[in-house]
Amino acid sequence: MPSHLAKYSIGQLVRHRIYPFRGVIFDVDPTFSNTEEYWLSIPERVRPKKDQPFYHLLAENEESAYVAYVSEQNLVLDDTGEPVGHPQASQIFQSFDGVQYTLHPRIGH
Repeated sequence: MPSHLAKYSIGQLVRHRIYPFRGVIFDVDPTFSNTEEYWLSIPERVRPKKDQPFYHLLAENEESAYVAYVSEQNLVLDDTGEPVGHPQASQIFQSFDGVQYTLHPRIGH
């Protein structure tokens, strides 16, 4: 399987290309690394390829905050300059400068 360089990095704000949610990246897998059950739960018409980076997000929409697992092809940069309201953001990240979050020093990847 070919290796892929991730387009986005930990701490960046992104939003989903199709669905109405945004979030901050807290981890990256070089290729799909979830269960087959999860894979099959994605509607076939929008199911992405497995051989691309997948991102773990502290995500939010108008109703809730949650953790999302999203393919690179379905993400775009979020340029609102607004921090996420996810309750776990302050546990993982130290600060937000309006563009990117900075990890707490005790947290490494």
